Amino acid sequence: MNVKSLRKWGLNLLSLLLVLGVLSACGSGESEKSSGSEDNKGKTYTFKLAHITPPSHMWHKGAEKFKEELEKRSEGRMKVEIYPSSQLGTEADMVEQIAAGSVDFGLITAAYMSSREPSFAAWFTPYAFEDLNAANEARDSEVAKKILNTIDKQGLVGLDYLFAGQRVMLFKDKEVKDPSDMKGLKLRVTPSPPMQDFYHFSGASTEGLPLPEVYSAVQTGVIDGMDMDLDAAITNKYHEVVKYGAVTNHMVWPAVAMMNKGTFEGLSEEDQKIVRESMAAAADFAATTRAGQEEEFKQTLKDEGMKIYELDSKVFKEQMKQYDEKYGPTDPLIQEFIDTFRK
Repeated sequence: MNVKSLRKWGLNLLSLLLVLGVLSACGSGESEKSSGSEDNKGKTYTFKLAHITPPSHMWHKGAEKFKEELEKRSEGRMKVEIYPSSQLGTEADMVEQIAAGSVDFGLITAAYMSSREPSFAAWFTPYAFEDLNAANEARDSEVAKKILNTIDKQGLVGLDYLFAGQRVMLFKDKEVKDPSDMKGLKLRVTPSPPMQDFYHFSGASTEGLPLPEVYSAVQTGVIDGMDMDLDAAITNKYHEVVKYGAVTNHMVWPAVAMMNKGTFEGLSEEDQKIVRESMAAAADFAATTRAGQEEEFKQTLKDEGMKIYELDSKVFKEQMKQYDEKYGPTDPLIQEFIDTFRK
C-alpha cells in the first residue's frame, strides 16, 4: 500500500471513529435524560407552600395536613414551610413565584385561576352539587382532571382541589327570600365573572373589594352584603356588621393545589407519587372536616345574633339556566362539567 492510499485509509478510519463517538454520546445523553429524575431518589427537600387564608381557615389546616402526610410518607426526607395569609403577596404574585420556582407549592383559588385558564369557571356552576361531599367526590371525575391539567402549559402541575365551605349570602339589614329581593343591592363578590354574573342575573350589582376592606364597607353602608362562606363569616367577624345569613350553598369554593412543574418533574417517580398521595389525603381531610362543621358554624353565627335561614335551590332556577346558557358555550370543558353534574 502506497503512502497516499495509507493516508486515505487512515482518514476514513478516523471519520468512522468520530461518528461512533457521536452516536455513543447521543445514546448516553438520552439514557441520562430518561432516568434523570431517578438520580434524585432518596434526596431530601425543604419546600415552600403559600396561600391567602389565615391559619384558622380550612385551607391552612389542609396545608398542615399535607405537610404532615408528606413528612410521614417520605420518612422525614420532605419538609414543608407554610406561608399563610398572603405573606408572599397576592395570588397573582404567588402563581408567578410558583411558575418561576421560588415557591414550590400553592393553594390558589379557582376564582383567580379562572382568570388565567377559563375552564376553572366550571367549578362555579350554580347548584352543581348536593353538598360538599358530592363536590369532593367530583375531584376524581375525568372533567375535573382535564381542567386541572390545563395549567401544565404555564409551568405548573395541577395536583388536586381542596374545598372550603360552600358559598352563602350575608345581608346587612335585609332578609332576602328570593332573587327579586336582591334588586338594587350592592354586594361584595369575588371578582370572578361567573360568580358576579350569578348576582347580576338576580338584579344586584357587585363590588370586588379586597377582603380586608369588606368589614368596614358593610359597616359604613358602602355595600349591602356579600357572597361568602361560613368559615370566613366567623373568622372575619362579619356577624358584627350583618344581620342576615341566607344559607344557599349555591357554589363550591375550591383551591387549586399546584406545584412548580420543573421541581415536580425533577423528583423521582416514587417521590412524585408521595407528593400526589399526600395532597390527596389533605384534600379529603379538608372536605370531610369542613362538611362536618356545617351545623356547628350555623349555630355559632346564630349565637352571635345573626338570623340564619335556608334558601332552596328552586328559588334560583332561572339564574341556573342563565349561567348554563351563557358559560357552557364559552368552553368545551365548562360544557362537559355542566353536562356531567347538572341534575
